[in-house]
Amino acid sequence: MTDGVVKWFDTKKGYGFITYNETEEIFVHFTGIEGDGFKTLKDNQPVRFEIKEGHRGLQATAVSALEE
Repeated sequence: MTDGVVKWFDTKKGYGFITYNETEEIFVHFTGIEGDGFKTLKDNQPVRFEIKEGHRGLQATAVSALEE
C-alpha cells in the first residue's frame, strides 16, 4: 500500500489524480475507490492505495481515505 494526497478529482467525470512520493502522479477512477454508495474523493485528501497496471498505464486501486 502507498500513501498519497488527492491532487484533484472530477466527480462528474469520475476520475482524477493522486500525488505520491512527493512528485509522482497516478490516475484514479471512481471504480478504484473502496466503499459502498457514491464514490468520490476531495482535493488534498490523504489516501492509501495500491498501484496496478491498467489499460493506459499505472492506476490507483483499493483507494481509501486516511484520517486527516
